Amino acid sequence: MYRHWVVFAFCCFGELCADQTLKPQLAASQLATNNPTLTTIALEKPFCMFDNSLSPNKSYVIYLYAMKESAVAVSSLVTDNSSKPLDSTFQQTSRGELGPYKAALFNVPNCASPPKLADVGNVNKVADVLKQYLFRVGDDGTCLYDPNFLGVCNPPLAPDTTYRFKYVLVESTEGIMKDQTLWSDPIKTRRVKLPLKIDTWPGRRSGSMIVITSIQSVLVFLLLAGLLASVSSAVMRSEDASAETRHMSQSIQQNEPRPQLSSE
Repeated sequence: MYRHWVVFAFCCFGELCADQTLKPQLAASQLATNNPTLTTIALEKPFCMFDNSLSPNKSYVIYLYAMKESAVAVSSLVTDNSSKPLDSTFQQTSRGELGPYKAALFNVPNCASPPKLADVGNVNKVADVLKQYLFRVGDDGTCLYDPNFLGVCNPPLAPDTTYRFKYVLVESTEGIMKDQTLWSDPIKTRRVKLPLKIDTWPGRRSGSMIVITSIQSVLVFLLLAGLLASVSSAVMRSEDASAETRHMSQSIQQNEPRPQLSSE
């Protein structure tokens, strides 16, 4: 009984229970902070989504497809006429602008034995829990440039861009799609902040205030440098005048006639 309550709690925590709308969801903020980022989007894996489509003694895998929101008007199909899933790549679809591309392939999550949320607080187990629970789209920054890479390439997403995602259940032996989710709601990556909009510590000053403060600091420095130079120059002139006065005094004293002593 306890195991069933754990499964139910995990599904409802991720809003992926079978009675919910079947489409990919953003990972819960408790497990994926700062999500989305500029180039990645963390999604919940499809726990308990395809249980009714699984047959005993058969193996299955999950394909994750991604596309830009603008590609919906072009094509959102992920299978061919024979129900085989497409192998379209990131490059072939112009980064998802021309249609869906395959972003990931992984095993069907085990609905009967989901990760334990209590383990998130355990430093030694949190990495494994996150790996089981979520998938981060756009997390591979090297596959596009590695000539020896043979897997499914999951390159970084574009900043400030809206994407949609779909999970597809594929029977491994036949390579045929057995089930699929709806396309996700639009999910947008973060926008690059301009310097003028960045809040900085202390005082949460804007970029323009920082520039003005920097200019003022430079002007104060130049003013102080000029003042010190003026004082130094005045001191040096004063010393030169004093030395010249002493020199003139000595010359006058040497040129004055000395009184002669009379002999008695």
